[in-house]
Amino acid sequence: MGEQAPLPQDFLDLSADCGGDPLRVQGPGGNTSIKLGETLWIKASGTELANALDDDIFVAVDRAIALAEAKGAGDGTCQAAILDPERGLRPSIETTFHALIDWPVVAHTHSVATLVHATSDQGFAEAKRKLDGLPVAFVPYCKPGRPLTEAIAAKMTPSVQVFVLGNHGLIVAGDSAPDVATLMGEVERRLAMPVLADGSPPEGSAPDGFIWLQTSALAHDAQLFSLATQGSYYPDHVVFLGPALPTQPVDGAPACLIQGQDLAIRKEATPAQKAMAQCLSDVLTRLPANWDPNAIGSEAEAELLNWDAEKYRQALAARRA
Repeated sequence: MGEQAPLPQDFLDLSADCGGDPLRVQGPGGNTSIKLGETLWIKASGTELANALDDDIFVAVDRAIALAEAKGAGDGTCQAAILDPERGLRPSIETTFHALIDWPVVAHTHSVATLVHATSDQGFAEAKRKLDGLPVAFVPYCKPGRPLTEAIAAKMTPSVQVFVLGNHGLIVAGDSAPDVATLMGEVERRLAMPVLADGSPPEGSAPDGFIWLQTSALAHDAQLFSLATQGSYYPDHVVFLGPALPTQPVDGAPACLIQGQDLAIRKEATPAQKAMAQCLSDVLTRLPANWDPNAIGSEAEAELLNWDAEKYRQALAARRA
């Protein structure tokens, strides 16, 4: 199995559509899967859904082995389940929940609309109201991988097709890719939030070695500046940007937020880092002033920063820059 087997065109279209929309997926984030017989095809770690139509980004795993890992066997990485190891691809770090969810097609996104709601108690309550009548479950934040899979298992029933993941994103599952696309579109429509904060063009040049991201609202709004510089709110921010944004250039930090100016990012920043900086602005500028987002905290940040699986994904993203 040196090459990717033909996958249904509608599944590839769904994957590319998700990956091509920065309000749903940023850089190498998110993943999709399809179950064909006893084989689970899932996006490989570090690849981008946006490239689903052009590149071989999916890896085949034995679903039975992946399901066993979801329930505690092995190390939870599902590398032992790979059917085509000669391709050199690792399955997504979230393969276990794709194996566990018993629907043929599963799509996981880092939806901005979902993140706005899923980072605060007020947002969670509002999302429950907005999504009433849909087959939805709400899952508290857990480290990606098997801990998140276990949290999903605790909320899963045969009828649930939508999972809102605290401080993480969205999962939509269904019998087919068109069904998933339709249901995801309905969730996005119900959760859509307008941009509530505007900035103004920065004055002067960015710090040496940086460029302005041209998304200055975080630098001009005191509440948003505080939120952006005091915590992180979802895993991929930590993985690609580090913890809370520094307020001046710091060695090793790809971005900083200059109060009264703009979000500055290094000239050599990877596309993934730029996408995550934009995502932070997209999320926080949609946050109602009376919602109080919960940062994931220093312990959760340390788990992500010291995790070999995420270091691997970072390295692949840098290589593709």
